[in-house]
Amino acid sequence: MNQRKKKNQKPGIVVIGGGTGLSVMLRGLKEKPLDITAIVTVADDGGSSGILRNELHMPPPGDIRNVLTALADVEPLLADMLNYRFNHGNGLAGHSLGNLMLAAMTDISGDFVTGIRELSRVLAVRGRVLPAAGQSIVLKAEMIDGTIITGESMIPKARNQIKRVMIEPENVEPLDEALEALQEADAILVGPGSLYTSIIPNLLVPKLAQAIMESNAVKIFVCNVMTQPGETDNYSVSDHLEAIHAHVGHHLFDYVIVNDGEIPPQVQSKYAEEGAQAVHLDLEEVKKRGYQVIADKLVLFRTYLRHDAARLSHHIYQLVESWMLRKR
Repeated sequence: MNQRKKKNQKPGIVVIGGGTGLSVMLRGLKEKPLDITAIVTVADDGGSSGILRNELHMPPPGDIRNVLTALADVEPLLADMLNYRFNHGNGLAGHSLGNLMLAAMTDISGDFVTGIRELSRVLAVRGRVLPAAGQSIVLKAEMIDGTIITGESMIPKARNQIKRVMIEPENVEPLDEALEALQEADAILVGPGSLYTSIIPNLLVPKLAQAIMESNAVKIFVCNVMTQPGETDNYSVSDHLEAIHAHVGHHLFDYVIVNDGEIPPQVQSKYAEEGAQAVHLDLEEVKKRGYQVIADKLVLFRTYLRHDAARLSHHIYQLVESWMLRKR
């Protein structure tokens, strides 16, 4: 346990990633007695985020907006408003209201990080939300055949096998607050989310990866339930872990949380039409690589297959509690 923490303080958890999966998980975690810091990718260049990034020369707001909405203590109607996407209007169609609010707050406050902080205060966000860097990052992928694809939104569309991803600038600086949060964390959580376009870009920010490696916190990886076409076709759990290891050069995690619940055949068929399938749990291979595995039925299906936020957050909180007891 961090010596600077008082006994009555909540455990500090740093959650790293981006995309829908991260937001779903945070909705469960915010109900636990945890001091949450979310470090969110700034590599997005598609849709509304890409337009605002190019036209206003600001980091992409989309993933940040999703996380703010997930952690906000607001009425469901306000959450729906933040996520509302305009369907009509010259120059307005395609933009979400939350993205425009973040753009406005960035302009009013003078910079993106302050804009996030001010909007967090307005929305009564439970925790802190920080971009992985104070500037936009350009993501590139080298494919197995040697071709280079530029742009986060273009990488999955190439439908090629990814060898590695790179960020520009390579030496981008993380925020001091992000490094401090990692240094003081009791737990560091990575995932779920798009492996090559939401998770690994954060870990390629040099000082962020270093801070994770040097931390005494319990380190947890939450694996995706389904593969992602154009990114993780036919990937097993160990393939996800191997990709992260190959990019950072180190063994990062103590625990891996995976779904072992059955996915109904009709749901699998729906995803198969898009080229996705359940991520195979190759349990012995994962254990052989030195990871402890927590497997449970962690999925819910409504319109899409999502993590069961309540059950997932329960496992995470139990891990954090047991880790802190051992450290005392």
